[in-house]
Amino acid sequence: MKNENPHIGSSFADMLQGETIAEDVRAVAIKRTVALQIEHEMKTQHITKSEMARRMKTSASQLSRLLDPENDRVQLDTLVKAASAVGRSLSVELV
Repeated sequence: MKNENPHIGSSFADMLQGETIAEDVRAVAIKRTVALQIEHEMKTQHITKSEMARRMKTSASQLSRLLDPENDRVQLDTLVKAASAVGRSLSVELV
């Protein structure tokens, strides 16, 4: 019996490329990583969510969207504001 699955024996990255979702998966992973780093800095510096929102000059709901691991639609300027609010900077580069 012939195996019909074209992904048997291939890597996860190959499978994602074959399904043309690699860029989407990568974008979600980057956003989640940055959100986790921001949350870590907030905890380390004892910054509450309300204080963080105040520092970012935004609403608590906007901050919640930023920190939500399921929400991958965050604007770059929001990430820059969040990084600045915890005393960090955001670096974006093409590789």
